[in-house]
Amino acid sequence: MSGELAFLASDVEAGYGDVQVLWGVSIEVRAGEIVCIVGSNGVGKSTFMRCASGLLPLRAGTIAIDGVDMSTASSADFVRAGVAHVPEGRRLFSAMSVRDNLLMGAYLREDKAEIEADLEKVYASFPILAERRKQDAGTLSGGEQQMCAIGRGMMARPRLLLIDELSLGLAPRIVDLLSDQLRVINEQGVAVLLVEQDVMNALELADRAYVIDRGRVTASGEAAELAADPRIREAYMGLA
Repeated sequence: MSGELAFLASDVEAGYGDVQVLWGVSIEVRAGEIVCIVGSNGVGKSTFMRCASGLLPLRAGTIAIDGVDMSTASSADFVRAGVAHVPEGRRLFSAMSVRDNLLMGAYLREDKAEIEADLEKVYASFPILAERRKQDAGTLSGGEQQMCAIGRGMMARPRLLLIDELSLGLAPRIVDLLSDQLRVINEQGVAVLLVEQDVMNALELADRAYVIDRGRVTASGEAAELAADPRIREAYMGLA
């Protein structure tokens, strides 16, 4: 399933002010893969995703997209390189319509006809967004907002989609729907790097996984193997 290296983080260190959060984190994603990062609250998962999309500068280490060093690139450069980031909490423009929020994902594109075609693809993927296209995004349910945030990411035509906390605060039925749609997106050629607190769901969805604890990668491997590891099951799933 996997192909060429789409994303490579090597020995990444980062933080905020005097606080260092990440310590020598190395993660890779190959074309065609879904890779997840799991771990408890506050261990550095979202900080890593901010580094992976150029929102937070690195203190050390490197990040490469399709073999190109992006370690000092801007967030707009990451978008141009094919990276779209669905942030924790969705971060929609609540007073703007669903349609306008989706179009914000295409703000660096100029191919108007193709943008409209991609908009229709998002509506086909998430029909409820077509029904709500004229509504303010702030009036949507949590699940609908997450659909809109993912759709906005897809409007950038990414080769790598970063999703921070897919299931946070959402009903299991909605999480299943979003997971199914992520598989479809992945099958269409988009690699996915997913941060998720629901470890069981993440490991079922992903091909490979990384465990982060206190800013360091403490385990990695095939997702199915990690799901069967007694230490992972006990620590993150409450299972023996």
